[in-house]
Amino acid sequence: MAVELEPVQALDLWRKAIIESVRRDGPDLSARQMALLLTVYLTPPPHTVRGLAESLNVSKPAITRALDRLGQMELLRRKVDDTDRRSVLVQRTVKGSVYLREFGEIIVQSGAKLGEDA
Repeated sequence: MAVELEPVQALDLWRKAIIESVRRDGPDLSARQMALLLTVYLTPPPHTVRGLAESLNVSKPAITRALDRLGQMELLRRKVDDTDRRSVLVQRTVKGSVYLREFGEIIVQSGAKLGEDA
C-alpha cells in the first residue's frame, strides 16, 4: 500500500513527528544517530561498524561517534564478535526497540493529523 504525498506534505508530517518527539521526555537524536538506529532495527542483522559505515556511506569514525552516544542512551550496544575478534557487532536493545516503536506511533498519529493546521 503506497501513500502518495506531496513534498510539502511529507515535510509537514516529519515536522509534526519531530515536534511531538521533542515534547516528550526522551532522547534527542541527530539525523545520523536516527539513521543508524533505524538501519540497525529495520534491516536484518548482523550489523558491524564497517558494514554500517558502508551502508550509510559515512566514515567508520562517524559511525563510532554515533554508536558511542546511542550506547550511552542504551538504544544500541556493541559486542566483540566471538567468531572474529577484530569485528564489532552492533546489537539492538529493549530500550531502543521501545523508543522506535513509540516514535513510529508518533509518526502514525502525525500522519492522521496531516490535513490539520499546526
